[in-house]
Amino acid sequence: MDSPGDSEGPRPPGGDGPPGGAVETSRRLSREQIFVLISAASINLGSMMCYSILGPFFPKEAEKKGASNTVIGMIFGCYALFDFLASLVFGKYLVQIGAKFMFVAGMFVSGAVTVLFGLLDQVPEGAVFIAMCFLLRITDAISFEAAITASSSILAKAFPNNVATVLGSLETFSGLGLVLGPPLGGFLYQSFGYEVPFIFLGCIVLLMVPLNMYILPNYESDKGKHSFWKLITLPKVAFLSFVITSFSSCFGFLEPTLSLFVLEKFNLPAGYVGLVFLGLALSYAISSPLVGLLSDKMPHLRKWLLVFGNLTLAGCYMLLGPAPFLHIKSQLWLLVLILVINGISAGIGLIPTFPEILSCAHENGFEEGLSTLGLVSGLFGAMWSVGAFVGPTLGGFLYEKIGFEWAAALQGLWALTSGLVMGLFYLLEHSRRRRRSELQNILGTEEERTALLSDER
Repeated sequence: MDSPGDSEGPRPPGGDGPPGGAVETSRRLSREQIFVLISAASINLGSMMCYSILGPFFPKEAEKKGASNTVIGMIFGCYALFDFLASLVFGKYLVQIGAKFMFVAGMFVSGAVTVLFGLLDQVPEGAVFIAMCFLLRITDAISFEAAITASSSILAKAFPNNVATVLGSLETFSGLGLVLGPPLGGFLYQSFGYEVPFIFLGCIVLLMVPLNMYILPNYESDKGKHSFWKLITLPKVAFLSFVITSFSSCFGFLEPTLSLFVLEKFNLPAGYVGLVFLGLALSYAISSPLVGLLSDKMPHLRKWLLVFGNLTLAGCYMLLGPAPFLHIKSQLWLLVLILVINGISAGIGLIPTFPEILSCAHENGFEEGLSTLGLVSGLFGAMWSVGAFVGPTLGGFLYEKIGFEWAAALQGLWALTSGLVMGLFYLLEHSRRRRRSELQNILGTEEERTALLSDER
């Protein structure tokens, strides 16, 4: 079933259509589109609250249960590893499974696993505790990816002209989840103990399931003929995938390391540690819809927004510690300021990647429909998961070996590399297109001259 926005035939993806059409779509939302937005907002908010709640207090609790910093990083990182595997499967078979079923089932399992995570303090310490942490994180990762892959595909199907605007706007709810998760988790943990934060949030997610079963539209589509391999072997898509991985690794790096660094450096209680995360999440939530709107209104700026976001992010990680070679004293206000700039630069660099990949796919013969949207959503999730696995895992290891300051600086090198590589690619692409345009002009002039000479004869 097509959305009202599809009734006039296929249009360029990712907001490349005429500005007038985009404005009309945004002003006249159908009932179906409103329901899609509500469903996507609910999964973004609920899942990110459940995801981010671990930050302020779980590392310390895990240490009490006999887990080292490296193991804690692996517990965070395994989520992303199985997120990666699940995104490839769900993106490929989205049409066969059904987008609505995938969304609702993923949300239900995610909520149930969050509740079970709250019972881990009853598990014996040592190997049993660590094994149960891995099992629940892996299950949560698979269910979360099912819901998010379906959500992104449904959104792009319902809003073909405003992909970046809609995705950027819904990142507000992701950011809100990141904002509310750590301080709410820290507060509930301090007030009621380990179990309550997980049981409370898990029950909220479970209550959203019947609502989404009722309001979410059921989109259907034919099975596509293209594969992940064909998509990712497109040079532009490969470089954009590297950028997505870079951003997710930077976010993931902070999960097992930032709370420990703040606790040791500034001696803050767990509730206040959650507020430190606020600067990053809130700035990302506010900047994302603005970047999405700019990306759809001025598609030619996407590439440079992407490059600028990467380079700015690299600078943020150099200053996060700050890096010892900068000889700047670490202060709490400076850390919070850098986290705010970090969130803004992440919004600037990350939001344009989805419509850029979608546009590239359509330019290279991928059909317009739910099957291609599933591939793009799955690829985005997979690349995000690679970085989200490497970030916490490597971050926990480096934190233990060389300390937070040097570890953050090394993380910044990844963002710097992706920004420079992407900038060079876009410059070469621009040069290639200009040469092709000049050649076409020359050939056109020669043809006109030949036609004139033949007319004179």
